[in-house]
Amino acid sequence: MAPLGRHISTNFEAALQSLRNNVLMMSSLTERLLNYAMEGLLRRDNDLCNLAIADDEEVDSLEKEIDREGIDLLIRFHPVASDMREVIAAMKLSANLERIADQSVAIARRAKKLNAEAVVPEISLLEPVFQLALAIFRDSMHAFVDRDIELALKMKPRDRELDQLNLEISESEMQKRLAGWKAPAPRFTNGVMAKYALLVSSASTGAVTALPNVVSPGALSGAMTQ
Repeated sequence: MAPLGRHISTNFEAALQSLRNNVLMMSSLTERLLNYAMEGLLRRDNDLCNLAIADDEEVDSLEKEIDREGIDLLIRFHPVASDMREVIAAMKLSANLERIADQSVAIARRAKKLNAEAVVPEISLLEPVFQLALAIFRDSMHAFVDRDIELALKMKPRDRELDQLNLEISESEMQKRLAGWKAPAPRFTNGVMAKYALLVSSASTGAVTALPNVVSPGALSGAMTQ
């Protein structure tokens, strides 16, 4: 009788283990790529940004390999129950890891452009967001590898915490931004669109058009002049 937790088919077990190993390798590379990109941004280090961009190709190759292995497992062994769920989960996980890698490359490329400009102090505000996101990433991978349901269930509340942290901004920072803000010049100075711009309310109140007497007749007449 096969030991508990092991599949009766040695070939299937070997193929499944190969799939797991590739997922672990891909997650390790993705984490390293994300670290390179964010450290390159925070430390203004273009060498780290270049490493992040260069590593993306290897992550893409692993995603394709995991997809190939997963489909091969499904076709050859027709797994059911937990075996099938693990194969499908691995394939879906690889797609999400690839997206994280792509976002990291986008960060690295943007960081290189920012590094060529004057220092932007607000970039330091990303540090706590990055650290929490990285911790969630690591714990989610541990939950997958260890099949830790309790740890997995903790990810959703922590993701909401990350969303909230991403939205938070200090009052002093908000006042600073408001003080430096200048209203952009209107794109339309006459015609129907200009009339609409004069009459429409803020998006926060539904972007509805105001009553005609709210706008001065002169302004409305000028907007309609062709």
